[in-house]
Amino acid sequence: MGQPIVVVEKPSATHPGVVRFETNRALTGMGHERYGGRDDATGTRPPDELARRLFDHGGVSGVHINGNVITVDLARGHTADGLQQLIEDLYRFYREGDTPPTP
Repeated sequence: MGQPIVVVEKPSATHPGVVRFETNRALTGMGHERYGGRDDATGTRPPDELARRLFDHGGVSGVHINGNVITVDLARGHTADGLQQLIEDLYRFYREGDTPPTP
């Protein structure tokens, strides 16, 4: 249940360790959200939840979200493996193997 987000991953050609993800929906409206660590993601909005999930995944030292673009600063020695899937699943309520409750 829920809707997947279409995500295109674009590594930075000029800044090693920075990866940009472009989505088919805006997460912040026209505002910018910057997260220097998990403790900065204190709100309940989708960009706050996404930032927490990215930090919890590991290997992330910073997140910036503006509209439909998510820019991730990777921690030294880490890759973006698995981050695209986290973004795609942001609005999914049930994942493979989960059973929705019966009314």
